[in-house]
Amino acid sequence: MEKRHSGKVAVVTGAAAGIGRAFAVRLASEGAEIAAVDLNPCDQTLDEIKAIGGRAISYQCDVSSPESVAKMGEDVLRDFGRCDILVNNAGIFPSCRFEDLDLAEWRRMHAINLDSVFLVSKVFVPGMRERKWGRVVNMASNSFGQVAPGLTHYIASKGGVIGFTRALASELGAEGITVNAIGPGFTRTEGTLARKPNFRGQTSEELYGVLAERQAIPRPPTPEDMAGMLSFLASSDADLITAQTMYVDGGLIRAS
Repeated sequence: MEKRHSGKVAVVTGAAAGIGRAFAVRLASEGAEIAAVDLNPCDQTLDEIKAIGGRAISYQCDVSSPESVAKMGEDVLRDFGRCDILVNNAGIFPSCRFEDLDLAEWRRMHAINLDSVFLVSKVFVPGMRERKWGRVVNMASNSFGQVAPGLTHYIASKGGVIGFTRALASELGAEGITVNAIGPGFTRTEGTLARKPNFRGQTSEELYGVLAERQAIPRPPTPEDMAGMLSFLASSDADLITAQTMYVDGGLIRAS
């Protein structure tokens, strides 16, 4: 039986760990070939994909740099020939009191979380247009729909991702390309576990518990929860779904 994403090439940014690794492994398990893109080596991701018989190549790239993204794009297209599924997942999630937020940190946040979505899409969307088929999935955040002190710069960048998603979807829909976003809740990953306490002194473990109590489904989200949504949005089952932000947060948004 043919797998869901057989014959497809997927580019996943931020693929070295956490949600990005889960994305890459899930798509590979369903037949896609994976271009794993990250600033850090993607060794564990490639090992997991190899273990299930999949094909993946790692590309080191600073997704906030136009030059680095252009080089990555050339390498991916040389090695795979195309990109069918683009997952703009790379991002950062620091907490900072507004009074302590300077312009340099504001711009760093937007360069990594928002500019990267534009830059990487510019590389791979033209090929999708030529083939009249493509899937673009961007990472937003459920923090856009709730009160989250200390995240002014982060929420602004993710609001930009949601706006970009809606606008690009409107432009590409007639070309056979869908553009959607996933808005995760505060997901249990290596990265969130390693975060320093926020300016209120809350650790990640404490935040998992506080947020879970407000959710309809009272447990922290996992990378695998996000991967299921990605697989759906990247599939033919989602042919008529575009310009949407799909919140995967146990129903937290409904409680905000």
